[in-house]
Amino acid sequence: MTTNDARAVVVRYVEAVRDGAADVIHDSFAEDATWHYPGSLPVSRVWHGREEIVEEFLGSTGTVFVPGTLEIELVGTVAEGDRVVAEWTAKATTVTGAAYDNRCIGVYTVRDGKITSVVEYADTHHVAETLFPGFPGFPAHDTHRPADHG
Repeated sequence: MTTNDARAVVVRYVEAVRDGAADVIHDSFAEDATWHYPGSLPVSRVWHGREEIVEEFLGSTGTVFVPGTLEIELVGTVAEGDRVVAEWTAKATTVTGAAYDNRCIGVYTVRDGKITSVVEYADTHHVAETLFPGFPGFPAHDTHRPADHG
């Protein structure tokens, strides 16, 4: 598989998430794929297998976001061989009324046209305060974030 082929698989997957194309999302993963979400959140662990990733990890977002509010935008990709780094933004309104607005990076490995592993990095503090308000060690959410003065 060429670098461009691997990049195309990841771009197709991210666009499928953006478009809500469940069949494409499912078919993007190898049967024995893994997804590692580092941190200390309820979703932080290594998810094993296509079904667990798609149904439990990715599928759980349907319970925390107001339907129809999730917006995904692919910022860019960098690829070398079978590894692709994708950056995207994710915005939505949570069922608790919080404004979810995160910038994420995923390091994907692609083999034989399927995603075999992902390690995702995001602002886990923001995830905790918006998706898991009251989670131990994090304050309850504020529905708006302070402006970036960077």
